[in-house]
Amino acid sequence: MAQSKKNKILVTSALPYANGSLHCGHMVEYIQTDIFVRFLRLIGEDIIYVCADDAHGAPIEIKAAELGIKPEQLIADVYKEHVQDFKDFLVSFDNYYTTNSGENKHYSDLIFEKLKKKNLIYTKDIEVTYCENCKRTLPDRYVKGKCPKCGAADQYGDVCENCNAVYKTIDLVDPYCVVCKNKPVRKTSKHYFFKLSKFSKKLESWLNKNKNLQPEIKNFVFNWIKNGLEDWNISRDGPYFGFKIPGEEDKYYYVWLDAPIGYIASTDNYCKKHNLKTEDYWQNKDTRIYHFIGKDIIYFHFLFWPAMLIGAGFELPYDIVVHGFLTVNGEKMSKSRGTFFTAREFLQSHNAEHLRFYYSSLLSKTMSDIDLNFEDFRKKINNELAANIGNFCYRVLSFLNKNFDGQVKDIDQNKQLISEINKKIKEIEKNYYELNFIEAVKNILHISSFGNKYFQANEPWKLIKEDKEKVHKILGLSVNIVKNLSILIQPILPNFSSQLQKQLNLENLKWDDIDFKLKNHKIGKEEILITKMEEKEEIKKEFPLNLKVAKIIAIREHPNADKLYVMQIDLGNERRQLVAGIRQHYSLDELKNKKIIVVTNLKHAKLRGIESQGMLLAGVTENEETIGLLTVDKSEAGDKVYLDGYENLTEELSFEEFLKLDIRAKNGHAIFEGKELKTDKDIVRVEKVRDGA
Repeated sequence: MAQSKKNKILVTSALPYANGSLHCGHMVEYIQTDIFVRFLRLIGEDIIYVCADDAHGAPIEIKAAELGIKPEQLIADVYKEHVQDFKDFLVSFDNYYTTNSGENKHYSDLIFEKLKKKNLIYTKDIEVTYCENCKRTLPDRYVKGKCPKCGAADQYGDVCENCNAVYKTIDLVDPYCVVCKNKPVRKTSKHYFFKLSKFSKKLESWLNKNKNLQPEIKNFVFNWIKNGLEDWNISRDGPYFGFKIPGEEDKYYYVWLDAPIGYIASTDNYCKKHNLKTEDYWQNKDTRIYHFIGKDIIYFHFLFWPAMLIGAGFELPYDIVVHGFLTVNGEKMSKSRGTFFTAREFLQSHNAEHLRFYYSSLLSKTMSDIDLNFEDFRKKINNELAANIGNFCYRVLSFLNKNFDGQVKDIDQNKQLISEINKKIKEIEKNYYELNFIEAVKNILHISSFGNKYFQANEPWKLIKEDKEKVHKILGLSVNIVKNLSILIQPILPNFSSQLQKQLNLENLKWDDIDFKLKNHKIGKEEILITKMEEKEEIKKEFPLNLKVAKIIAIREHPNADKLYVMQIDLGNERRQLVAGIRQHYSLDELKNKKIIVVTNLKHAKLRGIESQGMLLAGVTENEETIGLLTVDKSEAGDKVYLDGYENLTEELSFEEFLKLDIRAKNGHAIFEGKELKTDKDIVRVEKVRDGA
């Protein structure tokens, strides 16, 4: 499927929100995008892949306030975590940035002014939701209530997560302030509006002309346009974490105005580093812009964003690829059911490339949900990746090294096999272009199966005794199939591909290197690159606690209790607040930066008016005179604490249920049912208490 290679291509993924950790659902999109990007690079396209943390808005402000830190500190911490997660999942951004940047402020103001000059922005007084108790206007994420369209409870003030309806905070039924839980009132406030209603015809024209967009998505958007587009409120009252609107003291851009502009800002940041021009990507009709998004943000990306681009004179997307949600074992991800996994938690037990392979075997250009079924996951890795691809590559290279000193001379001219493989290669190229990764994986497996069948049918271990030269040619053809597989699977499994090419004594192979011309070449040492996942052993016992190492990052005395401290803790992928009764046993200085063990699945409770989001563990002597914290030396914040032979549970635990557990101090260690609490790096020890409760 020949494609032009003269145009610049810009690819983006949706901006992850900077108030928390990435989870396995997020990774569907970034893996999908990265596979597509790696393929385009492999075939020689002029492409950059940009993204950024979405760092503005009410949820950032809320989370930072909960943790007792400034929003700037929160987004810096989350940015660092996100970057590491993406790196470990092999997501290859050319530029990963933040919306809280000078470039984003510049382009937000530029687009705002361009729209204003064209009379596409105006102001009017509107009713807003105001909390008299908190003394502030409530932005979308500060107010919850029932959806005015479908009646779903506990929905935020801008969009319903149940039916995807978009509305105003004042439209919510039975609203309440998420901070103090009081019922808000309505007040009048001046706000800025973008004339989205003026763009119905232009948006319809773009949707009709763009043949790349998914038909089912276009039908959604056509219905929204048909029902009438309302002008869009693009401002928010302070206090608000974001960019101030020019000329205003207490009005800010709504996060959904400057968030997608983050695509342009990240491009600009990249271009400045590489002596390129941003306008060559965003104001050039020959550039192809691809957005990858989830189905929950269709409204913003198919209406607001293209209308803003049209109005401000920027190019429209060539394609917007929409994917579905992730379920786990057939159910919506849920912490209480133990089916919610952060990206980091997944990596503690599984290989990132295994998930890339699994997702790719399910993904196509549809918005159907995909399911992470762990039994199916294990079978795919064992039966397809390990037993088919991995086994074939290892068999060929090890046999060549053992019998021919790794030398490839000539190849067997098996025209039928080469023809069948070449047909599959063309199909795979088409599959990648069309984002039909399900079929790409199937066809790659077909090629590997062809190789396995060819190798097995010729029985080189027998034939070598009769016709060594013939066997050498069979191995020559087989090695060429291995080489081609290393290129074909590279977008999905970049590390495996690189390691396999190293074993072949080759490197940095491109799509154009797919052929059957590798001759007179010596390969390197073979190694097993893919091992089977173990069968899930029957778990004999369950440990109802979900324990993690935490680091105390801030601590103060409880204002209403002499025996209590209020502390902020770092759990690796999140921060929480704890209230603990250890004030008579530890000074503030002793606790700062200390590593402790925390029960993370304990039901949150208020202690003398301040919420405790978990509980630290401590030992106590029999006379109850001495208390000593459970601690570790080498482990880091977020590391899992466990018992050998037990599975930690994540279901919420009540304090009464916790009290039934008999964890004791013995010889300075924490013991449960005869086993020591441990991490991968330490045995948990108990300070000050050698033996006790």
